[in-house]
Amino acid sequence: MSHGYREIDVPVDGGLLHAAVWDPDASSRASLSTSAGPDAPTVLLVHGVTASHLAWPFVVDRLPGVRVVAPDLRGRGRSNGIDGAAGMAAHAADLAALLDALGIDRTIVVGHSMGAFVSVVFAHRHPGRVSRLVLVDGGLPLDVPAGLSADELVAGILGPTAARLSMRFTGLADYLDFWRSHPAFADAWTPELERYLAYDLVPDGEGAFRPATSYATTADDTVDMNTGSALPDALAALRHPTRLLTVPRGLQDEPPGLYAPDHLERLLGEYPGVRHERIDGFNHYTIVMSPAGADVVADVVREELAAS
Repeated sequence: MSHGYREIDVPVDGGLLHAAVWDPDASSRASLSTSAGPDAPTVLLVHGVTASHLAWPFVVDRLPGVRVVAPDLRGRGRSNGIDGAAGMAAHAADLAALLDALGIDRTIVVGHSMGAFVSVVFAHRHPGRVSRLVLVDGGLPLDVPAGLSADELVAGILGPTAARLSMRFTGLADYLDFWRSHPAFADAWTPELERYLAYDLVPDGEGAFRPATSYATTADDTVDMNTGSALPDALAALRHPTRLLTVPRGLQDEPPGLYAPDHLERLLGEYPGVRHERIDGFNHYTIVMSPAGADVVADVVREELAAS
């Protein structure tokens, strides 16, 4: 193992933010050329809309010598007991509190899916805390029609991903069986994925089990991410070096993914400071939650560490 693993809880507005820290062991830290003195370089990883910190182990394993911090965003994982509204600004404040608790002044931030949108807003509201941004299939505006209700917006973007949040399961075996038929993981089923899914399942209080993320939290975040002012304000002021990775297949392994080529071309013209790479062969999940996808993301992170 190249890392030790520990979990922490950090006070934030409304409760405790749960997070994981992967600390590099001494041998891997000593071998990394980007390490400065006794302190390892640090990367903050921010997961997607219904995920948790356990979306990231494949990437972590490919970053020997790097300290990795990853929260369960409020409303997800073991942070699902936090009271109050979600939204991009609330998540950004939580990330600042997490870095404060760990004594981290400044770091590279890597966001996947909704986590990429959170990362952009975090960089805007706490610019001194962020050195560089890596956005993985998210962070720039999605191509959604105006005037949709909250439910229509969530259904249009997330589809079955949102519907799952209202489902109930008899236990872990039932939940795993549900996911085994998911098209995104047809060729990417791993023990790490099973651990991620087991962590996501929590009692519903009535004898069954449900996903840890609530539909209401997902709806709040999705609406804010697509119609609120926090993201456009942040993108208008974007000054940090930023890399965007997109993939050609979406949440159900369907083309063209979250960013159709024509829409993406318009976005890159609007935000010329964003360095973009289209990564073929992956869908929205497998770009971070598979060995091959994590190879790509970790390579980019190492390049950004070397440049910071």
